[in-house]
Amino acid sequence: MTTRPNILLIVSDDHGYADRSAAGTPGVHTPVLDRLAAEGTTCTDAYVTAPICSPSRAGLITGQYQQRWGGLWFDSAHIGTEQTLAERLRDAGYTTGYFGKVHYGDETAADRGAPPHHGFDESFYGLAGQSMGRLHYLHHTADAVTEYGDAAEAMGVQPFWSGEEPAEFDGFTTDEIADRAADFIRRSAGEQPFLAMVAFNAVHNFCWQLPEAELAARGLEGHADWHPGAAGYLDWYDGAISPNLPDGRAFYLAQLDLMDQAIGRLLDTLDATGTASDTIVVYLTDNGGSQCNYGDNGELRGTKYTLWEGGIRVPFLVRWPGIATPGSTVTDPVSALDLAATFAAAAGADDTGCDGQDLRPLLEADAPSDAVRELHWDCGWQWAVRRGDWKLLSVRGDDPTAGYVRDVEHTFTGDGLILTDLSGDPGERDNLAERRPRLVEQLTRAHARWRAEVGLPADVDPALQPTADAAG
Repeated sequence: MTTRPNILLIVSDDHGYADRSAAGTPGVHTPVLDRLAAEGTTCTDAYVTAPICSPSRAGLITGQYQQRWGGLWFDSAHIGTEQTLAERLRDAGYTTGYFGKVHYGDETAADRGAPPHHGFDESFYGLAGQSMGRLHYLHHTADAVTEYGDAAEAMGVQPFWSGEEPAEFDGFTTDEIADRAADFIRRSAGEQPFLAMVAFNAVHNFCWQLPEAELAARGLEGHADWHPGAAGYLDWYDGAISPNLPDGRAFYLAQLDLMDQAIGRLLDTLDATGTASDTIVVYLTDNGGSQCNYGDNGELRGTKYTLWEGGIRVPFLVRWPGIATPGSTVTDPVSALDLAATFAAAAGADDTGCDGQDLRPLLEADAPSDAVRELHWDCGWQWAVRRGDWKLLSVRGDDPTAGYVRDVEHTFTGDGLILTDLSGDPGERDNLAERRPRLVEQLTRAHARWRAEVGLPADVDPALQPTADAAG
């Protein structure tokens, strides 16, 4: 590999931790992701910085904890003046392209959160901030917006953007994103390295939005999108998620299969252009699998929206010829924060301000590190810290957001402080808090220090208030 590798960064949406065929989960078909794992490294304890897409994607694109600018939930994660990984690489001489879902800015192509304004030379994207975090899988024309009327925003029906110009299309969104990215790779292959960021909407709900040919081939009947005359949106939504949606798991697996095929075409493009041996390929998803959308997180407890492992631990694959040993596994905790630092180091770019770390030593060593990693999460109504194998989680069930997750998503459980040893209990079933009070205190102090470091107020959770003993 050259000293300045190309980079293909693939980000999916809501992909369940156990939903790879290599994991042995019944019904899952992901041969391309399995190929990536076989040709590179699987990071088993990989995390994102939030259990929902907007703040998680903001942390990934900047390489900083989004809490530094108050990014706790959907409404506060918009990026501002923070330098992005695309700007770092473009300043280092990379050609940069973005293709797919964008969800860390406002609702216009003129906003800082739109790819043309944070470091991407070329872009084809959908602004998911307009559509409750989702993009329709089939309809992206002005005529479709008119046809859907008041339901267009809720269903993610909108034109995409090419740069700052509307880009209408009718067709399967996953294929369109992959095709545009493949064309960019073909045109960019050459002496100047490239960054191609591909952010699929798959496998976000509503997964029944499949091409008619795919529905027929899989023996599935489609499901009607919402329209105001049918029912109130939340009543309709409750019937469109687990456990109420007929064939819900089959729709989800179909979207996963088709995304896997699209990723295969991207890898084929690298092969055809002779750039595969000079390209880092990373695959991860934006947050834990959404159980309301039939994602499977295996033995991990919890789901998207929560800071249980099922909400923040994600599939994370790295193929890096000459660095990552084929078929290897990294069991140390790693983070999406690490991507900006890793790519900057590989490109010889500036990594000032990155909260992550360069992953190359872990990938090259093919053995656990002696260093103890500390990672933090904070959404206001829930926070967590992992130090080594220990994880402390605080949940306040009386918060309105917690109530929404519990009542609408049917997924929220737990209240108070939960301490677990992830080395023997990845499912977070055995709460050791009462048996290890000193460790609880140490991790609580560590999180309070971290909150001060990133600029969050100190009085959000009573558990973080200093006691007379802790203050000394």
